[in-house]
Amino acid sequence: MAVSTGKLNLFTFFKLPAAWWCGVRLKFIDKTKAVVTVTHGWRNQNPFKSMFWAVQGMAAELSTGVLMIDQIEDSGRKISMLVANNNANFSKKAKGRITFTCEDGHVIKNALDKTIATGEGQTIWMKSVGVNEDGVVVSTFNFEWTLRLKQ
Repeated sequence: MAVSTGKLNLFTFFKLPAAWWCGVRLKFIDKTKAVVTVTHGWRNQNPFKSMFWAVQGMAAELSTGVLMIDQIEDSGRKISMLVANNNANFSKKAKGRITFTCEDGHVIKNALDKTIATGEGQTIWMKSVGVNEDGVVVSTFNFEWTLRLKQ
């Protein structure tokens, strides 16, 4: 069963309610790219009247993680995934609608294939870039994902 935007957004309502209530929504997904949006508002703002960094992190992580979920599901195997590390850079106040895009889906298949073939865990880094409505980069997140076969 393929991951779709509707299914994933329903999933966030039940399994990631903090992200859902903050307005994090998947808008597009294919095998190499995912796009997630979040709009600045009173529920997700910091005292400086811009989007709280953690809300940006939820949207950025979802844009990388949903690509992993989709390809793990396609593999037909039981594989766990976990963020082991991350870093971020904030270059402008996040106001209005912020769109996070990850185009690193191409690195997942190789790591999945190695995990399945060897039984050893793998790690990969994936990047998500957040831009405002003017196309200006407001933040860049990098996530180190670990993959392991479930026993």
